[in-house]
Amino acid sequence: MERLLRKCRIRSQLVRECMAECLGVYVLILFGCGSVAQVTTTEDKKGQYLSINLGFAMGVTFGVFVSRAHLNPAVTLSLCVLGRHPWMKLPFYAFFQALGAFLAAATVGLQYYDAIRVYGGGELTVTGPTATAGIFATYPADYLSVWGGVVDQVIGTAALLLCVLALGDQKNSPVPDGLQPVLVGAAVLVIGISMGSNSGYALNPARDFGPRLFTYIAGWGVEVFEAGGGWWWVPIVAPCGGALLGTLIYELMIEVHHPLRLAEEQMPRQEPTEGKMGLELEEDCEKST
Repeated sequence: MERLLRKCRIRSQLVRECMAECLGVYVLILFGCGSVAQVTTTEDKKGQYLSINLGFAMGVTFGVFVSRAHLNPAVTLSLCVLGRHPWMKLPFYAFFQALGAFLAAATVGLQYYDAIRVYGGGELTVTGPTATAGIFATYPADYLSVWGGVVDQVIGTAALLLCVLALGDQKNSPVPDGLQPVLVGAAVLVIGISMGSNSGYALNPARDFGPRLFTYIAGWGVEVFEAGGGWWWVPIVAPCGGALLGTLIYELMIEVHHPLRLAEEQMPRQEPTEGKMGLELEEDCEKST
């Protein structure tokens, strides 16, 4: 058994990281979209809106625990901008994050196949009283304009990134490593409770696009990209803008003013000592002779 496992070991660091991203997002969407499916198909008899908030919050928490991954292309983008992550890895991470979301949506669709069919009267609908496409991807409320949706997603993702950066900053944050995923999940929970009614608080391009692509393939059709006035691009573009805004706010209002950072900037640069020590040794030898 041990020998077989050794043969399955992947040596490429990038491939291992991409697999972790895929698995982490899979866990997130499995719990998140699974909670939406249960609430929707039982018509709020086995859960309500808070159940969905808790499902996504715990999905994020366990997704991070399982994989120690970013789980979100917007987070990866922000870390690249900060210089904490190589730009070359960004497209690979984003692809595998979306793949994990797609596979999880397919799992939820398979698990709830009968319930979705019965709830929709045998039809797979995107809008209307028995719509089921919203189990997998986000759609705007009837009153929400596209511009209003962009603002909504930007604000929500900026709030999330502020929390993520604060919790992940080893210099500024006293939070133990094991507690960070729980607090990130708590941040997702409070954002869902306070900002979720407009358009479902996707906050994650992979979380929305992967499941939406699944619904397109699985029978809901092209309407998943047309509904809400062509809403599908908002949960992809707006979270990236919100992540960059949250990163900028954190850097300008927290990070740049931190005492440790100021001390590092004010500390005089030390010249290389390698050659200098050699000269000092030579001088000492000359004096002794």
